[in-house]
Amino acid sequence: MRLTVFGPAFPFRGGIARTTTELVRILAERGHEVVFLTPRRQYPHWLYPGISDRDPEACPRLDCAEAVLVPLDPVSWRIARRRALSYRADAWVIPYWTWAWAGLWWYLLREADRPAALAVVHNPVDHDARLWQWIAARRVFGSSQALFTHARSMAAELEREYPAIPVGWHRLPPAPVGARRRKSEARTALDLPEDRRVALFLGLIRPYKGVDLLLEAAAGLPADSDWLIVVAGEPWGGLGGRLERQADALGLGARVRLDLRWIPEGEVPTLLAAADLVVLPYRRGSQSAVAPMALAQGVPVLSTAVGGVPEVVRNGINGVIVPPGDPTAITAALESLGPARLGELAAGAVRSAGDLTWSDYATALEQLLDRIA
Repeated sequence: MRLTVFGPAFPFRGGIARTTTELVRILAERGHEVVFLTPRRQYPHWLYPGISDRDPEACPRLDCAEAVLVPLDPVSWRIARRRALSYRADAWVIPYWTWAWAGLWWYLLREADRPAALAVVHNPVDHDARLWQWIAARRVFGSSQALFTHARSMAAELEREYPAIPVGWHRLPPAPVGARRRKSEARTALDLPEDRRVALFLGLIRPYKGVDLLLEAAAGLPADSDWLIVVAGEPWGGLGGRLERQADALGLGARVRLDLRWIPEGEVPTLLAAADLVVLPYRRGSQSAVAPMALAQGVPVLSTAVGGVPEVVRNGINGVIVPPGDPTAITAALESLGPARLGELAAGAVRSAGDLTWSDYATALEQLLDRIA
């Protein structure tokens, strides 16, 4: 099948760039003729309040990629659409996760002189979305010929909202992160103690991800607890300063380590190898790319029950699920996870990781593409 896939990739960073790049790679490996249209530019600083949205090491550079997209420059959209049409694909594959790309996506989709389009729905709508952001998402989804998402619960929601559009789903596999290091080596490299349990939060830090709730939970642990909480990720806007002040006010100096910066891809395997547990204290959300990545590295996950995460993190099998917005529940879960129980959940993580493969993901996507191409 001839496919045109759109979305972020090298030299940009982030979960959507990594997963879209891996999707293109596996589709090409399975014999599809794929063209990958990627951004020339993404966001102005006011819209992406991190240090930068680029990291050349975050994604491999694919030969089939061509940088033509500028999501917030309508003047460029006509050129991008003309370029996309010139490839005469059987279908287009477009990721959706934020309103900032919705204008470009709708422009590409609005005319009938194009191939059928499948929208890969990472987020049905932005976190803390306003009405116009809901409208932007609906225009894109309503103009698509198929919708593909990453949880059964999200698929059911999309089927209710768009009953005339075919919907498919498959749990999101982990993005490749490289070989795992031995725990002792990883702890030495990160200057972490060997004799403490380590709980890791990893990823971009935004308010909805609830890192402040994790700090509250750490403050509720008994004085003799050996848990060490490591927060590794780049804060959104001024959130880093607020977290540092909160940790100081709670007296968490010996219990929490804040590494508030963009974590290069090469450091991720070391952080995961050093951890006994990954913690996702989200207030809300549709899914997590960190959860399957942790499980693939044999690290169990403590998560709140948001979106499709409980379909990946299975309570009592490869992790623990607690209610969202409740730091006391996170505290209680941490207290319940002694070394023996953590070992059982780690074994469950290894077993469950085999259920999340890019080959199975591609098969599910292909079945939906066959219906519309």
